[in-house]
Amino acid sequence: MTDITPTPALPEDNPLAAPSELPYGLPDFAALSDAQLADALRAGMAEQRAELEAIVGTDASADFENTVRALELSGRLLHRARAVLMTLTAADGTPGRQRLTEQISAELAAHDDAIWLDERLAERVACVETTGLGEQDARLLERTRERLELSGAALPAAQRDELRRINTELATLEAVYTRLLVEDAAARAVVVTDAERLRGLGDEDRAAAAAAAVEAGHAAQADPDEGPWLLTLSLFASQPWLVDLEDEGLRREVHEASLGRGRSGERETLSTAMRMVRLRLAKARLLGSSCWAEHALKDRAADSVEAVTHLLTSLVPAAMANARADAAVVGGEPDVPAWDWPRLSAEYARDRFQVDTAALRPHFELDRVLHRGVFAAATALYGLRFAERPELSAHLYRPGIRVFEVTDEDGAEVGLFVADLYARPTKSGGAWMHTVSDASAALGTRPVVFATMNVPAPPQGRPTLLTLDETTTLFHEFGHVLHALLARGEYASLSGANVPRDVVEFPSQVNEMWLREPSLVHAYARHVDTDEPLPAGTLERLQAADLWGEGYRTAEYLGAALIDWRWHTLTQQAVEEATADPLGFERRVLHEAGLDPSLVPPRYHTGCFKHVFGNDYAAGYYSYLWAEVLDADAVEWFRENGGLSRAAGDRFAAELLSRGDQRPMDVSYRAVTGRDPRLEPLLRRRGLRG
Repeated sequence: MTDITPTPALPEDNPLAAPSELPYGLPDFAALSDAQLADALRAGMAEQRAELEAIVGTDASADFENTVRALELSGRLLHRARAVLMTLTAADGTPGRQRLTEQISAELAAHDDAIWLDERLAERVACVETTGLGEQDARLLERTRERLELSGAALPAAQRDELRRINTELATLEAVYTRLLVEDAAARAVVVTDAERLRGLGDEDRAAAAAAAVEAGHAAQADPDEGPWLLTLSLFASQPWLVDLEDEGLRREVHEASLGRGRSGERETLSTAMRMVRLRLAKARLLGSSCWAEHALKDRAADSVEAVTHLLTSLVPAAMANARADAAVVGGEPDVPAWDWPRLSAEYARDRFQVDTAALRPHFELDRVLHRGVFAAATALYGLRFAERPELSAHLYRPGIRVFEVTDEDGAEVGLFVADLYARPTKSGGAWMHTVSDASAALGTRPVVFATMNVPAPPQGRPTLLTLDETTTLFHEFGHVLHALLARGEYASLSGANVPRDVVEFPSQVNEMWLREPSLVHAYARHVDTDEPLPAGTLERLQAADLWGEGYRTAEYLGAALIDWRWHTLTQQAVEEATADPLGFERRVLHEAGLDPSLVPPRYHTGCFKHVFGNDYAAGYYSYLWAEVLDADAVEWFRENGGLSRAAGDRFAAELLSRGDQRPMDVSYRAVTGRDPRLEPLLRRRGLRG
């Protein structure tokens, strides 16, 4: 094992020294300094290594209790501290916290290797008998053995040392990539000082842009009429501003700012990403695989590189044909500039389907959507109840973050849901769910679950009006939240959304279906000023318009998925040439697949692909499509079994959501539906088959 400098026990006044006394163990973020967090992380590493020494140093023969279960229950201080670090770095990544993350990432990677590359631990786990173990204990043993094997614990010492070096560097590079991307996105956000250039932008968006200018330091106070205004950049390549802006020059400026992120200048990310591609390949080869994707699939539901490649490439011809046909419809020719497509597409949808998503925004007021839509669906399906706890919000890291206590229909405690929904310059782009505490009977813990988004904050006293896309995202992220809240079981590592990467999106995608449930729509989609429901026929027109632009959206997604996949299926013979010219390689990948980035830019490109280079989705962005096969089929199952009904919800929760990784997802899926998932519902949904 790697030697470490002993760390003194944490002072009692460190908020992480003991489990939080707040309800459900919610960390007291407001009471914690960055220095205290660093101390807790280092003390937690030292504590867990001492626990590991006790496990491997005992003279007692290895058994499940003294080895596998003891390992599972170790490192509680470190878990508390890491959960806080992850939360703050992603959601409120101040320069000081970004520096802390970069500094300590290497130490955390070395710590993980000290455990999972320890040959003594691997030998003890290999000796544990499976006879007499219950289902969850047997699964934990199986997953522990798999993790040790995939980590390289059985390799010769020299190769394990090389893995340690690679893992340490990769952890640092992920933190560097994330910091640079956040900084570059903030720097490239477009400042507008001429109100005439904002023609077409609604009052709410103007107000949000003025508030963003203040938040970023461009103005002392927000003035929606006088400016300045800041058009911030979402994580996607195609920016939501492009739908409404009438000024083509400004649309192009925003689009090019989006595509420029990470590609050049002092904050460029490409060189960091290329170093990571080479290191991941080297790691995969040490672990006996020809490429990183092959190694990654050993812990996924997809069974081969070829299967994923076929799924992605087989959909390209139909998706691009549909995208070109749609472009010809809206632009008169199939070569519409990418910065014009969102506006032209929205105009066509308004004319053809009488659907104006921008005009619908006053019907999607955040609080009503949350309570009468998102929460109401969870109550109807699973019997959950939600009560806001404003006194707990004071313990969070920023004002405006909301905390809800979740109970079941009998009033029994379930967990906490924390909603951090507003954009800020220190927050990473996009939306995500994460937990700071997982359901575990062994630990006596209940879930504390965060959903994080980047909704532009309205000026003080104004309501928050969501776009249809933001409303969809809220339902999506809450599907992840439900996966964590409804978890039941012994072990945290098998709990909730701790499932293989390529099925983790399945429950969240299923939850999107309730966005269009008529009974819920009537309750939550009501005009913020008049309380009028959506105009008659709106829901039907939205459903009729669903396939419009689906080819574009599919091609946009496939472009990003293929970029990720091709970087991580590179073999030793090709990696140096590819990484020497990342932009050229990216262009070749898209063109060889039959995609046209001038018409349909990929949803993410290498310079701003945080999923892949700042997170753990490497060779995993295909997961959304892989999980959508399950999702589309499960949606049909729900419709066949009562839709928004308690009976269907109870079955889905009992056989799938509550199970986490206690058994393979395909087993849980068949237990719910009685069948294997079919591809046809996905093809119909995306308009890729009649």
